[in-house]
Amino acid sequence: MDQPQPTGTVRWREILNRQYGLALALVCLGIWLHAADSLLVATMVPQIVAEIGGAELIAWTVALYGIGSIIAGASSGLLTLHYGLRGPMTFAALLFALGCGVSALAPEMWVVLVGRLFQGLGGGGLMAMAFVAVSSLFPRRLTARAMGAISTLWGVSAFIGPLVGGLFVEYGTWQGGFWFFAIQAILMAIWIQFTLRKSKKQEDRPHIRFPFWRLSWLSLGVFLIAYGGIEVSVLQTSLFVGLGVMALVIFLFLDGKKSENRLLPHNPLNLLTPLGAALVLVLAFSTTTIAITVYGPYLITVIHHEPPIVGGYVMACLSIGWSIVAFLASGVAEKHDARMIFSGMLVITASLPGYAYSLPNGPVWLIGVFAAIQGGGFGMAWTFILRRAMKLAPANEYERVSSAIPTLQRVGFALGAAYAGILANAAGLSEQADISTIHVVAWLLPLASLPAAAIGLVATYQFTRRRSGGATP
Repeated sequence: MDQPQPTGTVRWREILNRQYGLALALVCLGIWLHAADSLLVATMVPQIVAEIGGAELIAWTVALYGIGSIIAGASSGLLTLHYGLRGPMTFAALLFALGCGVSALAPEMWVVLVGRLFQGLGGGGLMAMAFVAVSSLFPRRLTARAMGAISTLWGVSAFIGPLVGGLFVEYGTWQGGFWFFAIQAILMAIWIQFTLRKSKKQEDRPHIRFPFWRLSWLSLGVFLIAYGGIEVSVLQTSLFVGLGVMALVIFLFLDGKKSENRLLPHNPLNLLTPLGAALVLVLAFSTTTIAITVYGPYLITVIHHEPPIVGGYVMACLSIGWSIVAFLASGVAEKHDARMIFSGMLVITASLPGYAYSLPNGPVWLIGVFAAIQGGGFGMAWTFILRRAMKLAPANEYERVSSAIPTLQRVGFALGAAYAGILANAAGLSEQADISTIHVVAWLLPLASLPAAAIGLVATYQFTRRRSGGATP
């Protein structure tokens, strides 16, 4: 990892070959299971409710999956650091399959929720370990291409996931959708056993105590924030989000005191260090952009009188823009990483005023354009954040840094969704709200995201700036 790397443009044939092709396919399968499953379930929920009830619990099908994925993501770096990829990744795939099976056999909605929690634990683990796998299975020269493939697949999932769910509801059963993903996860577990080599013996590594106490604080924090974003009122949501943030601070404090079994890198949110700045960047821009993803389809439906599917696919333009730009930019030489990251974050920030104009005023296609621009900003930068972070990370922090990036992304989504809920309700959004109130919400949410974007830009500067004796832009 520390050896000098060639600096020229990387071509796809350097990774799509016998040496790296199977490893890339395995990583992409883990991302597919995580990304497509969440979109598939959103499509199947109306049919699930029609058969077994539980309309009041719909929001928790998303929240519990997110909670599980954050917990698994936070612990994945520690597990892979001590046990390698093979065992933890196999366990995550089997846990995902178990969750799908539980949901498929559910007689009531609360059993579906139990399955969703297991799916989140498995899917979140697979996603986080995919990032770890990119940093450990491929030389640094190829990591941007591998991340480009992951980003491309993520965007494809934005369209295929709902389509698969719709096909099972229309021509089969919603239970069949869960079994379809359970079978894929089982096959992936088998594939891992034959593809990934066993890690070296662990005699030279101390036995680790699994950090249940710290994970409990993390779980409590995410749960309280998620609840604040679901049962929304200004006072109640503020209270639960505040308590959730306090629990996360306690988690960070306790985790920072540990050494061998730390879950996150050292000083994970310290803006004065390049790796801390990288994680603040991820957290801030995830918080910045989730409000539009959550409320965009609803605002498009109510203001512009479009069917819900149009709003969903307009927002999916973000994933498509991300995928296309990531695919095209992933061969950029490492010496341009800092410029690509900073440019991408500026593009994301510039899309917010565009949303503020187009969401209330239209036309709908213009909203899709700004969604694609925002996604393009992510695609321009995201594939290089991991590569630069790995370049700056100490060797004993590779796994922690790799898994912390998707984990902080999910925490940012939870924080941003709760923040958006507070703002929307404070502005008077409800089923009985008049059109002028809804217009206010439409321009308020993007503009209110600018402070988080500003924090993200400061973090981006700290992460990408030239350092004497260190990395250069």
